[in-house]
Amino acid sequence: MMSDVHFRPLFDSNGKDFAVEHVQDIEPILDWAKEARTMEQPSDWGRHTHRIPNVELVKLLDEECARGNTLLRMYSKEWDEVFERKLKSGDWDAFRVDKPALLMGWMGFGS
Repeated sequence: MMSDVHFRPLFDSNGKDFAVEHVQDIEPILDWAKEARTMEQPSDWGRHTHRIPNVELVKLLDEECARGNTLLRMYSKEWDEVFERKLKSGDWDAFRVDKPALLMGWMGFGS
């Protein structure tokens, strides 16, 4: 499901430059997340909170690059901070797989 990313090269009319577009059908991921929110997770430690599509990760990397953060590398300590900030922003709430309304206090890791 997460690996269904297609790459589409887009060539500029000048014959020198090109860009790569990443395309992914995220509907199955959204459906899975919606279904997963109906299931109980017995433990809070290591709780699965989100399933983020690959195209969203690439988009986040592109957004950071546009902000001037050109040295950001995925899965680095800095990436973890940017990723966590994005999770807390609410932009990815559709990809949540837990029940955030049931969490209270310090036990809400990743929420």
